Amino acid sequence: MAESTESRASRGRGDRSAARVENRITVAPEVSMVELLGRDDEVLRAIEAGFHDVDIHARGNQISLAGPAGDVALVARLVDELVEMAANGAPLSPDVVMRSVQMLASSATSRPADVLSFNILSSRGRTIRPKTTGQKSYVDAIDRHTITFGIGPAGTGKTYLAMAKAVQALQARQVTRIVLTRPAVEAGERLGFLPGTLSEKIDPYLRPLYDALHDMVDPESIPRLMEAGTIEVAPLAYMRGRTLNDAFVILDEAQNTSAEQMKMFLTRLGFGSKVVVTGDVTQVDLPQGAPSGLRIVEHVLAGVDDVAFCRLDSGDVVRHRLVGEIIDAYARWDSRHGRDDGHGPRIGRVSTADGPSVSGEETAR
Repeated sequence: MAESTESRASRGRGDRSAARVENRITVAPEVSMVELLGRDDEVLRAIEAGFHDVDIHARGNQISLAGPAGDVALVARLVDELVEMAANGAPLSPDVVMRSVQMLASSATSRPADVLSFNILSSRGRTIRPKTTGQKSYVDAIDRHTITFGIGPAGTGKTYLAMAKAVQALQARQVTRIVLTRPAVEAGERLGFLPGTLSEKIDPYLRPLYDALHDMVDPESIPRLMEAGTIEVAPLAYMRGRTLNDAFVILDEAQNTSAEQMKMFLTRLGFGSKVVVTGDVTQVDLPQGAPSGLRIVEHVLAGVDDVAFCRLDSGDVVRHRLVGEIIDAYARWDSRHGRDDGHGPRIGRVSTADGPSVSGEETAR
C-alpha cells in the first residue's frame, strides 16, 4: 500500500551526528491522504511532534522524510502502519500515532496495524478495539480460554473489553445470555447504614456495569433483554447455588472477593459458558487482614487447563495521561515502603495455568 525509496544525504564536515538520509514514500491511490494525514493535518503534526529531527513533507500521494537514519527508518515504519490502518478503515488520530510509536519503539513483535485495527464490536456508530498490545493479548486470551482473569489497575479496559466480548458472543449466538456480577463490598462504608431498600443500596455497586452496557447495546432494548433474562446484572451473593450454562459471565472487582466467594463463583460454570474475572489487587476493600480471593486463585489454579491470567499495567491505561503516571507513582511508593502490590510476575504478560508465561506480544500474533 506504500512504497518507499531511500537515499543517503551528505553530512556536513563539522557534523558529528548520525548521517542524514532521505526516504520518499508513495501511498497507494486507494488510500485517502485526507484520512491518512488527519483533519487539519493533525496526524501529520503528531508525527512531527514526536520526531523533531526528521523533516516531513507531504505532497500529493507522496511523503518525504529527511533526517537521522534511525529516526527516518522508524517514521517510515510508522507511516506504513498508519497507511494500513487507514486502508482498513480504522480512524487515525494523534493518540493512535502515540500508541503506534510506543509499540514500534518497544520490543513488541505485534504490529500496530494488527492491534489498533482489530475490531471487537461495532455498535451505535462506534467500533470498540484494543488500544495496546496488552489489551490485544487479553482479548486473544478470552477467545482461547474458558476462564480468563484480567488483572490490572484502573483504566486499563479490563471490564470494558470483557463486556464487549460478551456482547459480541451474544450477537454471534455463541451464548444465550450475559451475566454480570460484582461483590457488594463497601469502600469504608456499611450497606446497612445507607438509605433506601436493599436494591437501592446495591445498585450503585453495579452502576459501572450498566454504564458499559449502555455503550454497547441500544438503551431502549436493555430493559426488555433484562426482563427476558438475556442480560442479568446481580450481586455476587446471588450466584450461590446456580449453574450457568450457555452464558458469558463476568465477575468485576474480583479483588473484593474472599477465597470462599471466588471458589463459589468459579464453580457456577456450566456447559457452553465462558467466564472472565477482572480486578485490581492494589485496591482491595475487604476488612483488614482478610485475604483477597483474586490474589489466591492464581496459586490455586496452577496446572489447571484452559485458564489464563492476563496482567495489564500503566502502559495499558486508556484514560487521561495522568492516570498512568499516578499508578506508577503509587507503585514506586509501595516499593519504597516494602508493600506487596500483589501483582506477582512481571505485569504485561499472559500466563496460562497449564504452561509457562508468554509475552502478551507473542500471544497477540
